[in-house]
Amino acid sequence: MTDIPNDHDLTARKFYGAGEESRFAEQAPERTPQTAHPAYKLAFRDTDFLLRDELRPVRFQLELLKPEMLLDEARVGSTLVIYGSARIPTPAKAESLLTAADGKSEYEQKVAQRLAEKAKYYEEAYRLARMVSEKAIIEDGKRQFVVTTGGGPSIMEAGNHGASDAGSESIGLNIVLPHEQAPNSYVTPYLSFQFHYFALRKMHFLLRARAVAVFPGGFGTFDEFFELLTLIQTGKMKPIPILLFGREFWQRVVNFEALAEEGTINKSDLDLFHWCETAEEAWAHIAEFYELKD
Repeated sequence: MTDIPNDHDLTARKFYGAGEESRFAEQAPERTPQTAHPAYKLAFRDTDFLLRDELRPVRFQLELLKPEMLLDEARVGSTLVIYGSARIPTPAKAESLLTAADGKSEYEQKVAQRLAEKAKYYEEAYRLARMVSEKAIIEDGKRQFVVTTGGGPSIMEAGNHGASDAGSESIGLNIVLPHEQAPNSYVTPYLSFQFHYFALRKMHFLLRARAVAVFPGGFGTFDEFFELLTLIQTGKMKPIPILLFGREFWQRVVNFEALAEEGTINKSDLDLFHWCETAEEAWAHIAEFYELKD
């Protein structure tokens, strides 16, 4: 029979928890002008109060704490982060993208062609996530290299999909945007987080990251990729494997060599990332970096 703590138990909690206090407030029988006014609400239950500009530092702290606490409880030790475009089609949809562009302008047909050519990276993101998830590495009682994406479509979906097909859980760090987006259906529900602040979301991408795979993408991918490079270049973060997929794409849109030649970065900074085209190449570099036995 389980002992029921009483008022004389030395280990029993003596203060009511916030949840209990909330219930007491809800059950208060008397309704008066004073109790009905918003000023009387418990501060932590007053949404209008929490959304005031002056409470921004508190909201920052909440967005830092909530995912951190839940990931700790889920025994997530480290992550493999996957960045990439939300527009690249799956291999199955690449042909229909080209068909839809028939009869449109030359520019639109060219864009459709280039996106369709990148469908192979959906497959590689899927394969990398599945490969790493199937290894199911546990260290210090915590799961290592848990797949983490922005939780959205395309390359992000591929990462979560690969982990799901391996029978593993994966993380989605979504963000509130005016026009999108619901988490993709492969994100583990209790590891699906929504952010208001880009800064806090990007922090959570990297707090547990032990490797980052960067696929072709747009402004968001550039932002995340170059911030990661900057953190390591400036010594704010220790080096980790950065797997850059799609050499042809990246060298077309960013002239890395020119940056070094102009003297605005050191030539050695070009070694901060590793070129990849396949999931196998990416994992080989991660395994070599951490001296893991395959």
